[in-house]
Amino acid sequence: MKQRSFSSLEQAHKNKRTKREVFLDEMEVVVPWARLEALISPHYTKPRKGRPQMPLAVMLRIYFLQQWYGLSDPGAEEALYDMHSMRDFVGLDLAQDAIPDETTILNFRHLLEQYNLTEALFDAVKTYLEERALLLRGGTIMDATLIAASPSTKNEAGKRDPDMSQSKQGNQWYFGMKAHIGVDAKSGLIHTVKTTTGKVHDAKLTDDLIRPDDIIIFGDKGYVSDKRKRATRARGATWAVKDKRKPGRVLSASQKKRNKKYGAVRAKVEHVFRVIKCQFGYRKVRYRGLAKNEAQMFSLMALASLYLARRCLRVESA
Repeated sequence: MKQRSFSSLEQAHKNKRTKREVFLDEMEVVVPWARLEALISPHYTKPRKGRPQMPLAVMLRIYFLQQWYGLSDPGAEEALYDMHSMRDFVGLDLAQDAIPDETTILNFRHLLEQYNLTEALFDAVKTYLEERALLLRGGTIMDATLIAASPSTKNEAGKRDPDMSQSKQGNQWYFGMKAHIGVDAKSGLIHTVKTTTGKVHDAKLTDDLIRPDDIIIFGDKGYVSDKRKRATRARGATWAVKDKRKPGRVLSASQKKRNKKYGAVRAKVEHVFRVIKCQFGYRKVRYRGLAKNEAQMFSLMALASLYLARRCLRVESA
């Protein structure tokens, strides 16, 4: 074991634990670190000359800190110098260890993007939750959310990001991308993630979000489709998408009652968006282009599922 520095000993004897320390302690328990590190290790651990490579466990924890707290690469480096709770979480001590610089952090993120490892991490987390009977089969709730992007043209090309586009929601126009997800109707945990430019209609991703063995499918009024309703019922499944008022007509009492019933179940999908937007602070894309932002979205959704299932996972590990 490493000898502890004086600052570490002082922190260990303080009277109050911060919210950040409580959160990071929870995540240390619920994240399947060994499984995720095994996915990355073949691409990360290579013979090299010069200074020793930072341990994979340290770099993965730093990458997750970036997702949880919305840290840029330089911001992550500064946070590690500034916050003892973050250094303690990644296993570094200022008195004995080197802090990874922003270039090292950037290179690790590029490695994950290059080999599509964030999608692999999402799939590994999904399998991990399925093995523990937390992510179940039988029903899917579909939904999408807009993630804003900067409309600025102050760049070398003098243009806005070509991978982003405008979309109207209500009477308000938004510029950015869309995250489309399918979540388990019972647990509310994510099983499918897709990203598109902002102008793509939610209903176009319907077939990508439904699993073949789903027997009930929930969605809001944006997914209304008589054709899909007939096809779903033909295979013995339930089309539980909220009814939409047709021009010149009003919804019947039975339709309103059914919409209310379906809406109570469909609300589970909003918990996911609350976590990534409010808990993790992801309200605006960080990078230009859809590919980099899609890679980050897989990481955010994997961590959101673990966060939503944290109480069950903590009980299991106790």
